[in-house]
Amino acid sequence: MPFHHFLERHDHDAAVALGKSVRDVLPRSALADVPAYDRDLVSLVRAQHAGRIPELIPLRIARMSESPFAFYRATADIMAGDLAASPVTGVDVVISGDAHLGNFGFYASPERRILFDLNDFDESGVGPWEWDLKRLAVSAVLCARADGADRDDQRELAEEVVEGYRSAIRSAASESVIDRYYTSVDAEELADTAGGSVADVIEEALVKARRRTAASIVDKITEVGADGRRRITPDPPIVVPLSAQDPSRVELAGQRVDEIFTHYLASVRTDVALLLSQFEIVDVARRVVGVGSIGNIALIVLLEGPSREPMVLQLKQAAPSVLETSGGRTDVIPETEHTPAFARDAVRVVASAHVLQANSDPFLGWTATSEGAFYWRQFRDMKGSIDATDLSARELRRYGRLCARLLARSHSQSPAFGQIAGYLGKKNSVDRAVARWSIGYADQVDRDYADFLAAAASGAI
Repeated sequence: MPFHHFLERHDHDAAVALGKSVRDVLPRSALADVPAYDRDLVSLVRAQHAGRIPELIPLRIARMSESPFAFYRATADIMAGDLAASPVTGVDVVISGDAHLGNFGFYASPERRILFDLNDFDESGVGPWEWDLKRLAVSAVLCARADGADRDDQRELAEEVVEGYRSAIRSAASESVIDRYYTSVDAEELADTAGGSVADVIEEALVKARRRTAASIVDKITEVGADGRRRITPDPPIVVPLSAQDPSRVELAGQRVDEIFTHYLASVRTDVALLLSQFEIVDVARRVVGVGSIGNIALIVLLEGPSREPMVLQLKQAAPSVLETSGGRTDVIPETEHTPAFARDAVRVVASAHVLQANSDPFLGWTATSEGAFYWRQFRDMKGSIDATDLSARELRRYGRLCARLLARSHSQSPAFGQIAGYLGKKNSVDRAVARWSIGYADQVDRDYADFLAAAASGAI
């Protein structure tokens, strides 16, 4: 994925100087400005449902209704539109596009180390670095409000998150680009160094992640029938099997799943393709995931190897990024002769994961037809997360700072990274500004959430 073809390169010292000059165009204090947002929330939420599986929309609305944070998780497009209406620094890097606290978690590296990192790239692409930072800070404020934190505590929390990002950016600026590339966060070490009750929360999540091996997942979500055939266990509407007799004949985006699987093998490393070529598809099921993604196509594919060893892959629809659809970004991903237009979003998700994560799932790959683009990954193998809504305001300060450090590591992979360091500087100007903005925007989310609940109750949504 040729992101580097259009990300401007600079000598590091020149990049830092250029970043400092951006302050003359957009003073750091200006990041605190929260404009008045004039938009029709009901129309925006309705627009989200276009093209989704109709019978799953009520479930999506129910999950969005659980809390302001759940609503926030499902409305990255609304925030992208709001951010696009605000001045930007003009410093673009590869970003998550949806860097809230719920999109960080544990997963296993190819060497079976458990790492902690960003783990969702549906909205990723090239965009302003501060959009990710603001989305992260607001998510921390919303979680703190759920714990009853007052506005002073919320402000201090947001400042702590931003300061964590700024200090990590400055630290990365002292390293070579190669050292930044190899930086990763080992979850085992993280549990030892986190301190306080957060260490206990991390260790508890780690214990669960270690138990989620591929074999244990297969035992949990499948059953062996009287005919000796292993199948995915139905659990409607969350899990709905799609293959009655021959699973290879299940169609998706105008093609059979076995044909799409063959195309997917061409997108992964040779060793992974050789491994997976020894497996055959034995069952396929639709499985609901997350909050914002509900209603988009998401499947789990059960495979069996030559000795009938089972394995489960996940297949998800890759829709256009909110950076493009709502954020007005036209350069989220370049089209090249090697990337047909209909495959661009699947390629974008896979490429962004490779850029933003220290290590990525070796089974991460993509496939596309003229009717849809999809990405593949291993399902749940040693994956886990921390529910930020269960953390106290004090725990959120440590956890939010940790996530901010990882976000900085992700942003530091892009050539324009030095400009971020130059713009942020040594002082806490950006910390205070983004904290003020985050509290103001969290107020907007609360208003939107109240309007959403009213519209859902009246049937308007």
